[in-house]
Amino acid sequence: MEPSATTGGSETTRLVSPRDRGGAVGGLRLKSLFTEPSEALPEEPKPVEMSFHHCHRDPQPQLGLTPERLQAQRQLCAACAVCCIFMAGEVVGGYLAHSLAIMTDAAHLLADVGSMMGSLFSLWLSTRPATRTMTFGWHRSETLGALASVVSLWMVTGILLYLAFIRLLHSDYHIEGGAMLLTASIAVCANLLMAFVLHQAGPPHSHGSRGAEYAPLEEGPGETLPLGNTSVRAAFVHVLGDLLQSLGVLAASVLIYFKPQYKAADPISTFLFSICALGSTAPTLRDVLRVLMEGTPRSVGFEPVRDALLSVPGVRATHELHLWSLTLTYHVASAHLAIDSTADPEAVLAEATSRLHSRFGFSCCTLQVEQYQPEMAQCLRCREPPQA
Repeated sequence: MEPSATTGGSETTRLVSPRDRGGAVGGLRLKSLFTEPSEALPEEPKPVEMSFHHCHRDPQPQLGLTPERLQAQRQLCAACAVCCIFMAGEVVGGYLAHSLAIMTDAAHLLADVGSMMGSLFSLWLSTRPATRTMTFGWHRSETLGALASVVSLWMVTGILLYLAFIRLLHSDYHIEGGAMLLTASIAVCANLLMAFVLHQAGPPHSHGSRGAEYAPLEEGPGETLPLGNTSVRAAFVHVLGDLLQSLGVLAASVLIYFKPQYKAADPISTFLFSICALGSTAPTLRDVLRVLMEGTPRSVGFEPVRDALLSVPGVRATHELHLWSLTLTYHVASAHLAIDSTADPEAVLAEATSRLHSRFGFSCCTLQVEQYQPEMAQCLRCREPPQA
């Protein structure tokens, strides 16, 4: 006996035989297979445009190169074209003049071409979107390109220093002073032109939400560095080293043109100005190593960032504060914020993130908000790191 459908609040019963029960069950099973459910399935949530105060500072991720990197790409392409033209001229002139100094300058131009091509490749690679393996994207390829540029200059300079030393030991060589003077003069003009192309004045100092125009500091918190892009800066340093060497080669060519007996000025100038070129790579190498070692950005101090976070209303303490950068202009910060029990976590998160973006130009911030506990004051892991 089973209950029947209720009508008007009363319930009637009827007897069901086993055969009828089996047929009814089977019919219900078939019906459940070939009929749609009475309730509609829930629709998948659609992406919704979030407001500006959401955790992402920019409404839409920027595709392609940023304006700063697009300018760097144009500069590198123009300088690379000029470098190739004058490098071919120096190779011909150095061969005709039998000058090691001219060939040295041509070899440095060859290293410049290779480094600029590597920098262009790294700029293109940095536009690739982030993946589950490369969660930060490919921004640091720019820094690796600058490191490869410096290392290539060191290698070429080492070979030329060895050849200059051999030429100083053996004086069985002849130099055509006229061809050397003409080629050295053209080389100086070429390096001046490339230095002008690569000199990146850049936009005014800014603390935008993305930090793309936040110029790193070279010597301290009071000076801005005009070269914002690492690849352009490395290429510019290359050209400055070549310019110094070209001036030295020009002075040596003038001496050899009027006094051929002083032909030793050719390897001597190669030796001296190659050392100057090596020294000119020190600032770029220092900043590149700082980025690769995930050090605090040179333009951002640990204490100012900590004080800015502690000044947010409701924040009692901060720990696990980490500051690093993917490039000289892409700074990243992460921290734990211990707040009062009465503070609004969402308001604290929004205010702290806004201060890090606006005051320090951080491109990416990750903040964890948690309730303040008295034992945090004695926790070893919550203490600030010591001074370096």
